[in-house]
Amino acid sequence: MQRSDFRCFHRLRVRWSEVDIQKIVFNAHYLTYADCAMTEYWRALALPYETGMQALGGEVYLKKASVEYHASARLDDLLDVGMRCARVGTTSLVFEASMFAGDRLLVTVELVYVFADPATQTKRAVPPALRAMIEHFEAGGEMVELRVGDWATLGRDATALRTAVFVQEQGIAPEIELDALDATAVHAVAYNRLGLPVATGRLLQDAPGEARIGRMAVDRVLRGQRWGRMVLDALVQAARARGDAQVTLHAQCSAEAFYRRAGFEAVGQPYEEAGIAHITMRRSLQG
Repeated sequence: MQRSDFRCFHRLRVRWSEVDIQKIVFNAHYLTYADCAMTEYWRALALPYETGMQALGGEVYLKKASVEYHASARLDDLLDVGMRCARVGTTSLVFEASMFAGDRLLVTVELVYVFADPATQTKRAVPPALRAMIEHFEAGGEMVELRVGDWATLGRDATALRTAVFVQEQGIAPEIELDALDATAVHAVAYNRLGLPVATGRLLQDAPGEARIGRMAVDRVLRGQRWGRMVLDALVQAARARGDAQVTLHAQCSAEAFYRRAGFEAVGQPYEEAGIAHITMRRSLQG
């Protein structure tokens, strides 16, 4: 197999605890590496595993794992683990993983999963929605659909995601998180191919030409997959389309680097908002 055979990769570095007396990676750890890549595969599908499998009405259980060794990985090697779905059967899914050091193939792994009822662990047919999602990904398709609209249209899904992130995860009071400004804001929500919301944000107008983006939230297990950037870019474009000259946002300090990569610059000093450190950031929409 070659790197070009894979769309999904997980990068890791070999740790001291994974090397045996022969000074190479102990063989069993390669299955752990493959399992890590399997987790990244679900993320690449924009599928939060727990809620996604609940929506699909089952779970995937490992039936068989086989490993073929071509060369050894050593301490501090940087490995790229490619993962792909080779076949979707009636009740089974066959995945293939390849581990590369640069372009050199070290190990290949085959994982056979069975879709089953989690209560009885009896096999079920692979749901058509899961089959379609995997086939779409392997064909190079986009895994989310972005919708921009008003609160009446998108409010229910935006509320569910914002409540999970801001209220349940970060401990912000519900009365602070949801406010009257939602009714007049422009909202963006990204949906995965099961119709589950995975990212959201809103756009306000503080004054003519002055836009403000806020309530940016991404499903906890799907962060780092560019869905948040997709929402942010859509809101910036909506501000530009209505003629705003600049856009401001109150970024949580932990997300400052994310907004800098999108062209925002910090203004002033950090401050506390809703019990969390924030910093004001701004981006010009002129030129």
